[in-house]
Amino acid sequence: MTEVDPASTIDAQTKLAQSREELRRLLEPQRKDSLQSESQPAGASSEFPRSRTLKMLMGNRGLGALGALVGGLLIARPAVALRMLRMLPVRSIAQLLITRLFVTRRTPKDRP
Repeated sequence: MTEVDPASTIDAQTKLAQSREELRRLLEPQRKDSLQSESQPAGASSEFPRSRTLKMLMGNRGLGALGALVGGLLIARPAVALRMLRMLPVRSIAQLLITRLFVTRRTPKDRP
């Protein structure tokens, strides 16, 4: 049998430990405070959506404002509104809204 050099075994184990640590660091989600300190300006955020406009539109008040805008467009110019409506992924939007409706309508005792 061939003898294994203990120094090469230790060297291989340290390399393996280093690569495992590197993989662990890459695969684990980073904490917000560590993300903030690394390579981002002080006001930047890693959350989605990042822009204030999109955050406002995705909030409850933003959805109401967007609905009012679409309603106004339907009343003022129905042909333009219907033409624009054909460009939207209506099925995806309907599923999103129905899911949100069911989640908000559930009572606390129904939640797991």
